[in-house]
Amino acid sequence: MSKTALYDRDFYAWANEQAGLLRAGKLAQADIDHIAEEIESMGKTEKRELISRLTVLLLHMLKWEFQPARRGASWEVSIGTQRRAIARHMADNPSLKAKLPEAIEDAYVDARSEAYAETGLAKASFPSTCPWTFEQMMDENFWPETSH
Repeated sequence: MSKTALYDRDFYAWANEQAGLLRAGKLAQADIDHIAEEIESMGKTEKRELISRLTVLLLHMLKWEFQPARRGASWEVSIGTQRRAIARHMADNPSLKAKLPEAIEDAYVDARSEAYAETGLAKASFPSTCPWTFEQMMDENFWPETSH
């Protein structure tokens, strides 16, 4: 069976076979093109995970700031949970630090749209760019306050 046929038919079997070939040093038999593709895909997944967690964090921070009367344990817990998860993710993937400005920008666009949809406030109520630094977002003692 060709390298590509197993890859297309049974990814799990292909992955285990490739791991065995690499461990045995049989690079000539390994499906190098697909292995490289999968490794690149894993890197993209780590970046998407960071953006996803930042989006949730920013959404709840926006709601915390712009709907002070609705603050509750749920938002507080979500903010804390996301801060810890992002810290762990960054510790596991320190090279993502170079991608933080781009990730925060992408996450904020989504968080702002979700905040608009969930709060009923005008989209213009929310800053067009992220109002907090990464350090503020991650600081367990920082809680956005209404200044509007």
